[in-house]
Amino acid sequence: MRMAILFSLCLICAFASADEHNQRLDIYFIDVEGGAATLIITPQGESLLIDSGYPDYGNRDRDRILHVLKDVAKRDKLDHALVTHWHLDHYGNHAALAAQVKIGTFWDRGIPDTLMEDAKYEERVALYRAASQNQSKTLKAGDSLPLKSGTTPLAIKVITASGEVIPNAGSANPFADRHVPQEDDPTDNAKSISLLWSFGKFRYLCCGDLTWNTEAKLMTPNNPIGQVDLFMVTHHGLHVSNNPAMILAIDPRVAVYCNGPTKGGSAQSLAALKECASLQAIYQLHRNVKLSDAEQASAEFIANLAETADCKGVWAKASVAPDGNSYTVEISGRSAKTYQVR
Repeated sequence: MRMAILFSLCLICAFASADEHNQRLDIYFIDVEGGAATLIITPQGESLLIDSGYPDYGNRDRDRILHVLKDVAKRDKLDHALVTHWHLDHYGNHAALAAQVKIGTFWDRGIPDTLMEDAKYEERVALYRAASQNQSKTLKAGDSLPLKSGTTPLAIKVITASGEVIPNAGSANPFADRHVPQEDDPTDNAKSISLLWSFGKFRYLCCGDLTWNTEAKLMTPNNPIGQVDLFMVTHHGLHVSNNPAMILAIDPRVAVYCNGPTKGGSAQSLAALKECASLQAIYQLHRNVKLSDAEQASAEFIANLAETADCKGVWAKASVAPDGNSYTVEISGRSAKTYQVR
C-alpha cells in the first residue's frame, strides 16, 4: 500500500512539473466580453498578463482571468502585468487582480494625468496607481520586454507606444497603397503598446487597440516587422483599426479575434484578413451576432456562440513547441489543431 501511495505521489509530481517545465510558450486568450486579457506563460515559467478586461459585472472578467491563471495555467501569482493603453476594458481589473494574487512588475506606456475621452479616468487610474504602488515601468517604441530566454531564444520587442513607432526600415511594403488615411484619432487607442514576440522562428503580434493611421505610420512605405505566424486581431477586430496596408503585409497564418457578441469582429476586418495569402485559420472568442455565418469564422473556430446572458467564458489557447517550429491552437474542451511556422 505504501509503495502504491508513493508511486501515485510521484505521478502527481511528474504531471505537475510537466506543465511547469515543458519549454512551450503558451498564450491564453481569455474571454472578457469584448475587452482584452491575454495570459502568456513563457518556457522559463514567467507569467505575463496583457490587459485585464472590464471591472464590475459581478467581477466576471476578474474571475475568468483568475480561473485561467490558477486552475488552467496552475499559477499562484503574476510575474508581470502590462497595460496596452488607458481604456477601461484594458486596465479595468489590474487593481482587483492585485488584491487576489501577487503581481511582480507592472508595465505601461506611462500614466497620463487626464484622459479626454474618460471623465472618470482620474478616479479609475488611482486604483491602478495604488495597486502598482506608483512603481510601474514605462515602455517606449524600440524597447524590449526583459523576460528570460532559454535554449530557444525568446524576444519581445515594443514596436509602438504613446503614438511613436519603431523606425520605418526594412523592405518596401507592397501593400502600402492600400492605406487610405482616416481622420486623426485623438484617443488613447492610437497610443497603444504593440508587442512583436519571437520564439525561435515563431512570431506573434499583438497591438492593443492601435488605430488606422498609426498602423500606417508603422507599416508604410516600408515593412519593419516582416510577416508573422500568429496575430491577435487589433482592437477586437473593429474597422477603425486593421488597416489592410498592415494586415496584408504581416500576412498571418492564424488570426485570433478577442471580440464580444456585439463588439468587434467587423465584416471589414474579416474581409481584409481573408485576402492574406498565407491565412490558414481565423479564431473568434465570440460569434458576432450582427453578422451572418458566412461573414465570420466557422462555428468550430468560435469559442462562445451565445450572447452575453448565456456566455460561458470559454477561452482559446495557442501553444508553441519548444523548438519554435510549430504551434497548436485550441478552444477549451475541443481538440487542438497544429500549424507550422514559416
